[in-house]
Amino acid sequence: MEDKVSNDPVVAIVGVTGAVGAEFIATMDKRGFRISKLKALASARSAGKTVSFRGKDVVIEELTERSFEGVDIALFSAGGSISKKFAPIAVKSGAVVIDNSSAFRMDPNVPLVIPEINANRIRDHKGIIANPNCAAITALVPLWPIHQKNRIKRVIISTYQAASGAGAAAMEELVESTRANLNGQVYAPKVMPHPYAFNLFNHNTAIDPDTGYNDEETKVIKETRKIFEDDEIAIGVTCVRVPVLRAHCEAITFECEKPIDEDQVRAIMARASGVKVVDDRARNYFPMPIDASGQDDVLVGRIRKDLSDPSGHSISMFVAADQLLKGAALNAVQIAELLPQRVMA
Repeated sequence: MEDKVSNDPVVAIVGVTGAVGAEFIATMDKRGFRISKLKALASARSAGKTVSFRGKDVVIEELTERSFEGVDIALFSAGGSISKKFAPIAVKSGAVVIDNSSAFRMDPNVPLVIPEINANRIRDHKGIIANPNCAAITALVPLWPIHQKNRIKRVIISTYQAASGAGAAAMEELVESTRANLNGQVYAPKVMPHPYAFNLFNHNTAIDPDTGYNDEETKVIKETRKIFEDDEIAIGVTCVRVPVLRAHCEAITFECEKPIDEDQVRAIMARASGVKVVDDRARNYFPMPIDASGQDDVLVGRIRKDLSDPSGHSISMFVAADQLLKGAALNAVQIAELLPQRVMA
């Protein structure tokens, strides 16, 4: 094994050829995240290919049980089964794992972290830190500062989730099926369960036959309660896949314990970390995927009184965030930046 060239960490990316893997590299570069060496890990079929990092080609290695020797931080985005198998191996080798899958999120011994909300939980890790679900992150970053000021009792969320949430193959399917549709050709879905071009459908995760909720919706409910450390918060979620390449949107209505008005919410949002207010009624200009794509912040707008609640305790708003960035890679890199220096040495 090569010696470190500095005291900066050796970082491994598991799933480097995927959509989130590419964003891990771009995000570390953009934020000037210091590392001594990058290990690019993927399946055997990608081994030998290269990825570019800071002007140099990094050869992709096959992920094996020996891949983590000398690694300090391992960023995982290769699916739950890969994480379940290889994350414990990485920890045993001395690495801190930041996992983007759902494999460990609800494990009581694993911190589930959004740095703007509960960065203090990072120190509780026992080798693995979980990155939350992208739809949960998109909602919770703007909801948290409100919850701190005026506890949220109940929240209703409807999501409009882009192809990016299902990975590079789904994004490609959206492009190809749209092209085929415009050319009058039939396109048989390969990645998604239904035709994707000019269509939308229930989120492509399994439906619980007892509750009728899909797995994405259940994740948002459970993860919100864990991150907010509030098991009493009432949550209703409907998750839908829409024909947008990148960046998720969500319509959110929340009810607080005390009365709250739109001016208060707007003021809280203006000061909130990781949030940008886009709320121009005169121009009918509000958060859109096209504006959120490539942006670090969650865009928040359409802030207005919920007219169905005459008590004045409820507000509705619309948000958009880049699923590949704040919903995945950026959140993970932010966690890595906050790891104790003893881990980074």
